[in-house]
This record gives sequence, C-alpha cells and structure tokens, in this order.
Amino acid sequence: MPGSRAQRRIAHRDRRRATRRHAVLAVASAVVVIGATAGLIDAGRDDGRNTARPEPTPPPVLQPLPAVPTPTAPSPTAPPSSAPPAPAPSPSRTATRPRTAPATTAPSRSATPAPPPRTLLFRHPRSQVLDWVRANPDDPRRPVIESRIAAQPAAVWFTAHNPDGIAAQVRAVTRGAAAAGRTPVLVPYAIPDRDCGGASQGGAPDLAAYDAWIREFAAGLGAGPAIVILEPDAIALSDCLAATERAARFASLARAGRTLRTANPQARVYFDGGHSGWHTPAKQAAALRAAGAATSGDGIFTNVSNFHRTADETAYARRVLAALGGPPGLGAVVDTSRNGNGAPAAGQWCDPAGRALGQTPTTRTGEARIDAYLWVKLPGESDGCSGAAGSFTPEYAYALATG
Repeated sequence: MPGSRAQRRIAHRDRRRATRRHAVLAVASAVVVIGATAGLIDAGRDDGRNTARPEPTPPPVLQPLPAVPTPTAPSPTAPPSSAPPAPAPSPSRTATRPRTAPATTAPSRSATPAPPPRTLLFRHPRSQVLDWVRANPDDPRRPVIESRIAAQPAAVWFTAHNPDGIAAQVRAVTRGAAAAGRTPVLVPYAIPDRDCGGASQGGAPDLAAYDAWIREFAAGLGAGPAIVILEPDAIALSDCLAATERAARFASLARAGRTLRTANPQARVYFDGGHSGWHTPAKQAAALRAAGAATSGDGIFTNVSNFHRTADETAYARRVLAALGGPPGLGAVVDTSRNGNGAPAAGQWCDPAGRALGQTPTTRTGEARIDAYLWVKLPGESDGCSGAAGSFTPEYAYALATG
C-alpha cells in the first residue's frame, strides 16, 4: 500500500483518474487477475494482498512452478535457485511516476522472428493443484482434477521486482525444462504502474529499475526454446497513463523485447494483444506498433485470464497481426485455460459460473499464424470470489473440468 508520505499525492491523482480507470478496468475484466493468474505458483512473492490475480503461497524453495510432470515422461524437479527468494513487499503503486531509462547497449538480434517452438510444453512438478491432489487422495473429485488440470503444462509467473534473485529463479525453470526437452512458458509481470493501480498494482519502482530487472530476467533464459508472455495488460490497459508515460512504457517494452531475444535467440517474445472483446484490431495494432512488437518481438498473446472462445481469439489475433505489419513470421498465442464455454455475460469476470476448460496446451495448433494454445491462467485458482484471490479452489476447479 502507498506510504503515508505519498497518500495526499496519490489521493489527488486517483480522484482525477478514478472514473477513467474504472471504465477501463471493467473492460479488462478477468485480464486483471495476477501473474499467478496463469494459475501458476508466482515466482518470488509472498504477500497477503487481496487481489483478483491469484497469489498462491510460495513453496519452500522455488516459487513459480505451476505444472506437473506427464505420466509418460515425468519432468525432473527444477534445481533450487542459488539463494531462496526473500519475501517480497506488498505490491504498491509508486508515488513517483516512471521515468525513461537509457536504452540498452547490447546488440539486438535480427527483427526476423525465431521459429515457433515445436517441442512439448513444460509442466513443472510443483503447483497448488498438485499440492491439493497429493493431500486429498480420497477426494472423489481428485481423479478429474488430476487428469484434466494438474496434468497439463502451464505458465510460470514472475511478479516480484527482485533484481538480485530473478535470474536464478528463471534459470531454475529453464534448466528444468531443458533437461526434460520441453519449452517453458514464462511471464514477466513487473512493469511500473502495473494494472494502473488496480487489484494487481505493483511492479518495479520506475522504468530504469524495470529495465535492469528485465536484463537479469534475460540472464536466466538459457539457450533452449522458451515462450515469454511479456507483461499482460501492459499495452491493452495503458489508456490510464498520460501520453508521455505511455510512450515511456512502450519504449521500455521495446527494450525488454530486444533484451530477451538477444539473450536467447530461441526465445519467442509475445506482446500484449488484449482480447477479442476489448479494443478493435486497428487500435490494438497501433499500440503494439508503438511498443515495438513488430520489431522487438515475435508476435502477440491474447485472452490471458479471460474466457473468449478460441475461434474468436484466433480470428482477432490474425486481424491484429495484419494491421500490425512487420516480418511475416510474427505469430500469436492464445490463453485457452478457461474458454471452453466462451465468455460470460458482460461484467462477470470473477470466477463466473458456467465456464469450462478450453483447448489443452499445445504448440501444434494447425492454424495459420497461431503458434500455440497455452494455459497462462491455471484453472482452479480463484479470481477472488470462489475462494481467496490466488488460492486453489477444488469446487471451482471441478466445475471447470466438468463444464
């Protein structure tokens, strides 16, 4: 929460932005469900915030891991980080506005996108759902939850601004994935003014600090295939920022894309494409272009933590990519974790009833320009209505698995 020294300034700013922010956040709906919103165990955070983005209790050694090994080819346990991550402070929106950081000096790789990954996606052997499965062997819901949710690969979120520990945390995941011959899905989520000060507020104190954090994040990427979901909401939910602040954020995202791709040419970096129920393709493409997605990334992601049907999202993604322009290799990935029955009625985003699991994660979609269907949000981790925000809720998980 903001410190007392900043309360008057924040209160003044919030009064000016309240109406605009509330309107924007209503459109974003479930997209504002935090890093673990992928349903993954959040890397490097242990705070008790009550947010819409899942905030699971961190495991004792490495926090970000939300998947479970396949029955046929178990994934090895990821090696521990060099030092246990320290508890992160409660996220807060900084009183000081982000400032532009100097551009990185590392040479960027070619603007040509990396080839789409064609290996199996990584399932880490630690997650809230797996903990529940192990602790409840006699629960009648266990077989369904285990086979339909716990057995699927899911993304790993990194939501703490922890420059001293982030490289080791990312490296632990990428090494585990490389040993298993699989592709990890990683979600850096620490942009300043994250979520426009809403339920998932937090992030780095300013853009210079964020740039430094991303450089450390990139240092842990390794050399194998990886999928990076760069900062959910950072582009689609940027209208709450002043024009100069938005431009500075977009410049930082462009630097982040270049840094990640230079560090690991096999990593594919996807920029925030919102979802089909939000901005028009033309508006989203213009923002993506301003953020360097066509030159500093490999494509876009859509539907993170949302519910829109896969067919709607793939059609929308292609329209955004067409409007964006750029190299022909640009593609899209779609979060299909909870979209089996499509979107609920307008305004219903918090664990809405009647939803279902969507397409299981895969990098072989058979769809032009659609590189993967991913579970960025882990089904069963609450948005804050069926259970505490970020907690695994078996009733909700079972409803999704049988919906």
